[in-house]
Amino acid sequence: MLLEKYKLGEFNEDHIQEHKRQFEYVSSYIKNVEEVIKKLSAFQVAIPSWALGTGGTRFGRFSGGGEPRSLEEKIEDVGLLHQLNQSSGAISLHIPWDIPSNANSIKALAAQYGLKFDAVNSNTFQDQPGQSHSYKFGSLQHVDKSVRKQAIEHNIEVIKHGVELGSESLTVWLADGSSFPGQLNFRKAFENTLKSLEEIYAALPADWKMFVEYKAYEPNFYSMTVGDWGQSLLYTNKLGPKAYTLVDLGHHLPNANIEQIVALLLMEGKLGGFHFNDSKYGDDDLTVGSIDPYQLFLIFNELVEGMDAKGMDHASDLGWMIDASHNIKDPLEDLLQSVEAIMIAYAQALIVNSDKLENARENNDVVSAQEILQGAYRVDVRPLVAEARLRSGGVLDPLQLFRKLKVREDLIKRRGQKIVATGL
Repeated sequence: MLLEKYKLGEFNEDHIQEHKRQFEYVSSYIKNVEEVIKKLSAFQVAIPSWALGTGGTRFGRFSGGGEPRSLEEKIEDVGLLHQLNQSSGAISLHIPWDIPSNANSIKALAAQYGLKFDAVNSNTFQDQPGQSHSYKFGSLQHVDKSVRKQAIEHNIEVIKHGVELGSESLTVWLADGSSFPGQLNFRKAFENTLKSLEEIYAALPADWKMFVEYKAYEPNFYSMTVGDWGQSLLYTNKLGPKAYTLVDLGHHLPNANIEQIVALLLMEGKLGGFHFNDSKYGDDDLTVGSIDPYQLFLIFNELVEGMDAKGMDHASDLGWMIDASHNIKDPLEDLLQSVEAIMIAYAQALIVNSDKLENARENNDVVSAQEILQGAYRVDVRPLVAEARLRSGGVLDPLQLFRKLKVREDLIKRRGQKIVATGL
């Protein structure tokens, strides 16, 4: 589903004068405004196929209606988001939820919407119909070699699907771990997992990356076999140069200094990418920037500084993706909000006066360092983000137009009210 271009044009025309006034005001005191807009225009955030439907908890799920019933409809929804914000130009698939029936036709459909395929994700955290062995007690760590073999073969199958679609990376997230003391031999679990990952790593094409994602707890509550960034880094260092750590912002214990984690992984050349979300207590999977937008800015400040120090391309050298659960919001509205929050935090980081900040650090001027960072954070950069979107062919306010055109109502008419997106 794409919106008629004239409707986008009419909406922008109705709001252009107010936008110009705001943009000119912000531009008047930002020296590198054109450079910022150029980088914003190039920056793309992948949308996961599983986030296009209503999420839920173990207590219940409340469908919102009009959810995508197939991979084709998921691509249509991401295409709609990208048409509005011009910053959602990729889709990330979870296998086996989204196995393409015909890879060529799926690639062609994605190309019609201006989309490419981001990392493909394997699933050994739940049993699938007809599966020979259960993952109840783990997958790549399992004490039974036949279970490990099944999980390895699944990951290799995921790589093959990714190759067909033009993806260039595999994300491995494991639910493996233990819920009670004594249940697991930690050392053997690590060794089994490493050997399994080595077999998957050996199947990677030459130009591919493997992202090893970590999580502090859940579904296992005593130990996780990839429980934090240090354990992930251990695996990736042992695996080789194509293996990287993936940081999910929700996969940390409360008050973890994610900014520091990011800086050190970048320093080591082992940061592969991000799953963006937000949380109050743990892995809450909330809308990006809805709880702690200042932390998101601080993370981006470390990203910009660290990537610039290594001469990296902001848009392409790391993987950027949303991973959230839209339990009570319209999923498409939530995703529009999340992408906007990411772009705002990125823009704020781009306008930090890095020379002044470094000078303050060298002189142990703590007050000035704080003022420099908070000064950039307090700038309303939304007109810069909107200008970048406008120049790229998007709309000034995607969420407002989404509601004005009653897109969700139209999707419900097309697809029905009682629909559950695949994978949920």
